[in-house]
Amino acid sequence: MKIINKIKIASLVVLSTCILLPACNKAPLYPEPINALAQDQTPTLATLLDNAEFSFFKAAVVKAGLLPNLASTSSRFTVFAPTNNAFILSGIPSVDVINALPTASVAGLVSYHIVPQTVLAQNITEAFPNYEYPTVLNPTTGTNSFNPLVRLTNFPSKRGTSAWVNNIPVTDVNVNAVNGVLHKVYTIISPPSKYMWDAIAENSDLTYLKAAIIRADSGVALPSRLQTALSSFGVNLTVLAPTNLAFQTLLTGAIYQALVFQGMPPATAYPTAQYLASTPDVFSNPALYGALSAQTVKGIVVYHILGTSIPGIRVFSVNLPTTTTTIKTLLNGAIATHPGLLAKATFSGPFVGAATFKGASNTTASKLIVNPLNPFATDQNCINGVIMKIDQVLLPQ
Repeated sequence: MKIINKIKIASLVVLSTCILLPACNKAPLYPEPINALAQDQTPTLATLLDNAEFSFFKAAVVKAGLLPNLASTSSRFTVFAPTNNAFILSGIPSVDVINALPTASVAGLVSYHIVPQTVLAQNITEAFPNYEYPTVLNPTTGTNSFNPLVRLTNFPSKRGTSAWVNNIPVTDVNVNAVNGVLHKVYTIISPPSKYMWDAIAENSDLTYLKAAIIRADSGVALPSRLQTALSSFGVNLTVLAPTNLAFQTLLTGAIYQALVFQGMPPATAYPTAQYLASTPDVFSNPALYGALSAQTVKGIVVYHILGTSIPGIRVFSVNLPTTTTTIKTLLNGAIATHPGLLAKATFSGPFVGAATFKGASNTTASKLIVNPLNPFATDQNCINGVIMKIDQVLLPQ
């Protein structure tokens, strides 16, 4: 299993990194204990699922074998519970469909909705970035590489009266039980299945970014490569990913200026620049190594990764600030005095309708690419971070 093998290989590297470098996604504060209902044995989280609006989710919990866990009065859980409508919205129209799915798939899905502690709505922070909470989902369960310490995490956040898990809206909060609390969610919270490097490498609109990362890693030892961090379990990175068109536009202009400076007539320089920038091979063209050195390209790439160090921070679009705010990037790990970048989001209902990111040397701000027909697609949640596409390359200097 691809995920398991990568977790096994990468976890030691990342564990040592996490020991040496401070994480920006802070561990949650100790939760306030829930007031049990007169020490009765009911309702438990399991009996709360007897409500007809949770019949789909209860069927999934039963198939996953987790109903006894949610019935235990000696345990404490937070359940982010999709209603039947949430399942239908996610493309699962009936209990029959749930029962037909592989048990392991259902168990993974349900487990990602359960946090093994009580997290009341008032304990969910409005802080930037999102705080992470480990779920009960252990992706190594049932494999030869089983590791009892491995958990996938989700990221509750809040702004005013609105709350989310990752980028999924929470529609109702604090349905109390004697063994925890239940919050209703707008749709299913799908557990991530890919590492960031795989997601970038497989995306046909991010081929320039992939080539830039490979160029940035030239001559760098394997443990220190960006590809290693983007392929490692335990980090929480946020990549603002310029599209192919964004890179083509920047590189065409930069190469054109360089050719004109070298004496090439403008009428010849522009089509030449267009040709050279027309494929991701621009980063592996020896003739351009002077302008696109590994160090220069790395400086640009790390400027698109939020946080000042590995393991970084994971940010979903709904966690972005609504007033113009300075955010540090991995470039600040090398240049502490760098001003970072400016970010601002505007909401449309429970989702981000627009957001901008402005680099220190950009004349205009880059825009977050938002799909109004599918706002969930704005954030690609990966095992080790989030990818958000932007329409312009950010320039640090």
